Amino acid sequence: MSQKTLLTKGILKEIWFTTARSGGKGGQNVNKVATKVELFFDVNNSLCLTDEQKELISKKLKNKISDLGVLHLSEDRDRSQHKNKELAIVKFTKALEKCLEKPKPRKPTKPSKSSLIKVKVTKTKRSEVKSTRKKVKM
Repeated sequence: MSQKTLLTKGILKEIWFTTARSGGKGGQNVNKVATKVELFFDVNNSLCLTDEQKELISKKLKNKISDLGVLHLSEDRDRSQHKNKELAIVKFTKALEKCLEKPKPRKPTKPSKSSLIKVKVTKTKRSEVKSTRKKVKM
């Protein structure tokens, strides 16, 4: 199941938000308006995710997930609460997509002939240098 269908299936319905006063620019609004948006998502109790996906998310985003299994993201870049809410949703979807993305398998490669020759030449040079440092036997 792709991430796009995951989001359209209702994962956004399982998100809840809280707002708070945010610091930074904003003039007089800083002390009056709650523009900071905090996004919460209960990973453990999600109905849209499989157990495997829950485990992947818990592993990769462990520093953003509480002991109760709730993912917490906050956004306070903009002066508008509505814009911060949109930014938080974008941040959330990108984080989920990155977690559920399967990495490409690594293809092992052999060293090239020229690199093997180069290693051999440098080793012989180094051994010659070291052999000249030894005491001479008479």
